[in-house]
Amino acid sequence: MANLKTWLQQFFGASEEKASPETPVVAVPASPEAAPLPESKALSSAAPPTSCSGKFSVGWLTDVGRVRGHNEDALFVFIGEQDASNAAPPFGLFVLADGMGGHQAGEVASSLAVRTVSAHLISQVYLPLLSGFRGADQPSLTEVMREAITQANRLVTQDLPGSGCTLTCGMVMGDRLFVGHVGDSRAYLMPAAEPLKQITHDHSLVNRLIEVGQLTEAEAAVHPQRNVLYRAIGQGGGLDVDVSTYTMQNGDCLLLCTDGLWGMLPDAEITRTITTEDTPSEMCRQLVTAANAAGGNDNITVILIKIWENQD
Repeated sequence: MANLKTWLQQFFGASEEKASPETPVVAVPASPEAAPLPESKALSSAAPPTSCSGKFSVGWLTDVGRVRGHNEDALFVFIGEQDASNAAPPFGLFVLADGMGGHQAGEVASSLAVRTVSAHLISQVYLPLLSGFRGADQPSLTEVMREAITQANRLVTQDLPGSGCTLTCGMVMGDRLFVGHVGDSRAYLMPAAEPLKQITHDHSLVNRLIEVGQLTEAEAAVHPQRNVLYRAIGQGGGLDVDVSTYTMQNGDCLLLCTDGLWGMLPDAEITRTITTEDTPSEMCRQLVTAANAAGGNDNITVILIKIWENQD
């Protein structure tokens, strides 16, 4: 326990500071002190990272797209699995953010937000889970998720005024999924043999206008203010965070993505790719390739988690 805690402190740093992302266990964005994210438009043709455990099969990929000059998206993937008697349940943490605020500022905001949320959830959920110290008097997991995203909002607002980002987080514990969300990145859940279903709500101006009947979806797709958000990390105090819970079953897929994916591809094409490719890593590669083929107008980031069908 002491070694893991020390590693986490070295990796993330104190909760109010930036840290250096150097470990083979997780996938993280570049920090302001580290080398910039790869911006090659050939990223989608390279083999995307993948990770497998007794419970999850996970793929992820980020790509600058065909229009933007640099990548303002950030992601984090962490899987904890124990094989022992009286073991803790399988744990997975998957976070992505889409930065905004101009050159450099957006990528710094998304990196800081992702690291802050990840550090908070690992320290407040996963470490107590391993140690057995998490008792009935502790805050609920939905409250911990909300506090993690609130803390990210506080730090970005304080340290990077004028910038911001979306943030979408999926945390899996055993068969339970907890989703925290602000902005217009998305989480989709695709139960085995069922259609893809969006489980987050876009906090965008055009989506609000659609809800009140002032815009059609076709009009919203070309609206000049389609990228304007009314809720995002970095917008100051009083942020309202969406948190929801679901039950995951064998064969289910969880997809997290930025608008560089869903803005380019219809749900039907995303569904087809998930159902026809064999592994999450290949699903991610094909989704990014298709989004670039459709125009690649924005940075594209995808995390795809599949619950193994052969679980008992």
